[in-house]
Amino acid sequence: MEAEKWGRRIRAYRKLKGYTQESFAKVLGVSVSIIGEIERGNRLPTGDLLVRIGQTLNISVEELTPSKEK
Repeated sequence: MEAEKWGRRIRAYRKLKGYTQESFAKVLGVSVSIIGEIERGNRLPTGDLLVRIGQTLNISVEELTPSKEK
């Protein structure tokens, strides 16, 4: 469940910034399959990858972090 929330937010920001999965993966230095797994909620990004994602998208990790549901 948590991984799905991360994936949806990362996908939304990636698309908002105009990246395809391929171009995003290339900039991050990871495979397209890793980006796909994260965005589908099958994999949680590592802390290091989250920092690089934030830097690439020019947003903070806090902005990427899914809000806690009450």
